[in-house]
Amino acid sequence: MSTEPIRIGTRGSQLALWQTNHIADELRSLGHEVAIEIIRTTGDRMQEAVSENSQPALSKGIFIKEIEEALADGRIDLAVHSLKDLPTELDSRFTLAAIPQRADPRDAFVCDEFWALHALPIGARIGTTSPRRRAQILALRPDINFVELRGNVDTRLRKLTEGAADATLLACAGLVRLGLEDRITAPVPAEEMLPAVAQGAIGIEIRVDGDATAHLLAPINHQPTALAVTVERAFLAKLDGSCRTPIAGLAELAAPDRLVFRGMILTPDGRQCHATHREGRPEAGAAMAEDEAAELLAKAGSDFFRALG
Repeated sequence: MSTEPIRIGTRGSQLALWQTNHIADELRSLGHEVAIEIIRTTGDRMQEAVSENSQPALSKGIFIKEIEEALADGRIDLAVHSLKDLPTELDSRFTLAAIPQRADPRDAFVCDEFWALHALPIGARIGTTSPRRRAQILALRPDINFVELRGNVDTRLRKLTEGAADATLLACAGLVRLGLEDRITAPVPAEEMLPAVAQGAIGIEIRVDGDATAHLLAPINHQPTALAVTVERAFLAKLDGSCRTPIAGLAELAAPDRLVFRGMILTPDGRQCHATHREGRPEAGAAMAEDEAAELLAKAGSDFFRALG
């Protein structure tokens, strides 16, 4: 049992707090004292400074800057993140010490009237700001129109109910964690819409010299999840995608000795789509994903991502 509380840093959003409390409960069950520090980030301040209807697209890094500063300064011992929001290349001062078991990685179709994406009428309006979701929807349904639904999950669901859109797509994991699983009309099969890299996974970041903290976290690391998301992040890193780039990827252990990975890159309008699917041994997963990324880049051509700005 640790003699000093383990200090956890997190953003103050509802989802971030759920994830942090989940990790805190896991550590307490192992006999550790835990203290949670809520840290207001640059991204949070920027979101608060503008109205719900005019929020700009924000860089992922601005949601972790102050948290990593607190980690570097020793004010906290670890940081809890939605892993899909972490850059694939971490600051050299930090490392991922543990990745707990992943929740459902799929997207959720949310609609009050229609039961699935393909059941929407021609010209229906889907509320989303995700380039990945937009591009994959357009590849399936080029007739769909889009409106921007911004704000937190509750705000987006309220706007949907008020008629701002006919449907929306959100992460299954986030809705379940927030106790909103009843709002999921249907999970979207990964065969129909590949999720974002590391969607549904939580990452625990520590200092590279934090051996004692890493030891405390080892029991809550879920090796199959860690393996899968490491493969996905290797794919994303090879593609060097930004938050504006429609990239999707999902790795799954089909058996202890067989890993399946599917990846996809698209243009924002969904007209160009390059996909790949491979199976191999888990220990070769990261190299396999990097090969797949190189394969997609070769198919797409050198100007594919450059044209996205």
